[in-house]
Amino acid sequence: MDIANGAMKALTLRLDDEIFAIEAESVREILDLVPVTEVPNAPAFAGGLINVRGRVVPLADLRVVFGMARPEPDQDTRIVVLETEIDGEPTVVGIVADKVQEVTDIEASSVESAPRVGMRWRADFVAGIGKRNGDFIIIPNLRRIFELQGGRSASSPSERVAS
Repeated sequence: MDIANGAMKALTLRLDDEIFAIEAESVREILDLVPVTEVPNAPAFAGGLINVRGRVVPLADLRVVFGMARPEPDQDTRIVVLETEIDGEPTVVGIVADKVQEVTDIEASSVESAPRVGMRWRADFVAGIGKRNGDFIIIPNLRRIFELQGGRSASSPSERVAS
């Protein structure tokens, strides 16, 4: 998370009943649901591939990492295509969102570190928790999540070819 001038421009999205924020500058595009090619024996977190303008892009589901229900896609389901760093390399990935909400500023003064006690999620997967209009907004640590859950260091040699 990089809050340079006191605010982070963020895309907010809903996963289950929680609001998450992703740095807007990392977002390449937002897609309606597209066909997903399931990858046999792949982990549930990144078990599919999508075609984004002729490019094969891994599709990740943050709901798996955060232990959330995975309802069937509906008219609000979107795929957020973003660029994040995995093992030091810029990598394009897609993530499933139950609903994309808006691009907004999250003020640095409203963001706190994830508490070490009382969290239902791994604290190192949460870069911070912000507040806006009385709602909590979770800012996931995407770099950490992808490196531990779906990064190249966690994959077998045959999986590296596909990424």
